[in-house]
Amino acid sequence: MQIIPIDTHDRRRAKQFLELPFAIYRDIPQWVPPLETDARRMLERQHHPFFQHSEAVFLLALDDAERPVGRLAVLDNRTYNRYNQQHTAFFYLFECIDDPATARAMFEAGLDWARARGLNRMLGPKGFAALDGMGLLVAGFEHRPALGVPYNPPYYPRLLESAGFAPLDEVVSGYLNSAMPFPEVIHKASERIQQRRGLRVARFRTRRDLRAFVPRLQQLYNDSLAGTVDNMPLSAEDAEAMAQQMLWFADPRLIKILMKDDEPVGFLFAYPDVSAALQRTRGRVFPFGWIRLLLELRRTRWININGAAIVDRYRGLGGTAILFSEMQRSVVEGGFLHADLVQVGAANDRMQRELRDLGIDFYKRHCMYQRSI
Repeated sequence: MQIIPIDTHDRRRAKQFLELPFAIYRDIPQWVPPLETDARRMLERQHHPFFQHSEAVFLLALDDAERPVGRLAVLDNRTYNRYNQQHTAFFYLFECIDDPATARAMFEAGLDWARARGLNRMLGPKGFAALDGMGLLVAGFEHRPALGVPYNPPYYPRLLESAGFAPLDEVVSGYLNSAMPFPEVIHKASERIQQRRGLRVARFRTRRDLRAFVPRLQQLYNDSLAGTVDNMPLSAEDAEAMAQQMLWFADPRLIKILMKDDEPVGFLFAYPDVSAALQRTRGRVFPFGWIRLLLELRRTRWININGAAIVDRYRGLGGTAILFSEMQRSVVEGGFLHADLVQVGAANDRMQRELRDLGIDFYKRHCMYQRSI
């Protein structure tokens, strides 16, 4: 076995790196392939905004016959480290056969790369951009993942622990059914708080309307980070990349912005789930995959609620009730039957309790792992 850092301009090696998951998951019906264009873009240093400020290495494990048996990306995110005053490497895109020796060899190569860059901790799985899902799935293997949220075989945690990693934090995803009773008092509280605080919920009718808001998305997202940890601000390029991801699948009615006068102070992002179409097209959009994706956007009965936050000065003033109210309205008004509330931090005990009180079942758990370098 050998571990090689791939030249991402080498089409053969890049193809091996990108296609390995299809071999790992060929007998796992729950797995959802990534959108092919997004997967390829992570390897394109000249196009992905991450590489304007940071660096990564892409490792491939080959067996004695030079067949790929594992892959790993290790990231030196300088923006994250400056903002959080850390020296942390992220690992991401980890895939491996059920062989601890292969996993250990890949991680040792990644640790050597990170060590040479003066980093002293490795954390992950954590990706390149704000909308990249995080963590290793540790519960809920029987369920199909929401779009962009990691899925992995049950043996992956064992591989990580054999490579010296220990569990750190968890994020949980919850299930909401449109038929579940929702307390009317939450809707009334939302209306009352909006009137009292001079707040309103802005909605979009068209993608053009949503596209026009993008320049303000960066500041809104960055303002919402105040008082949080282990996050990082978006650059203008990052915000543009996030917007492009959103616009691929967005139903503008499901993107809601909380406004104070003309200032955005909170957001709720939700998207129709097109995972079933990606399974059928193997993540490909061209030449004809886009037709299946468009059809799925119209017929899916699943919605992914994938981002909600309020700027610091409006927290504790009832803004949570507004977000909860709009969350439920998005499901019902959009004609959806099922909602996946994606990756709520397990450290946010208060929000988890409130969501459980609303009847949400946290049915998937992802765990972040770390190791000292």
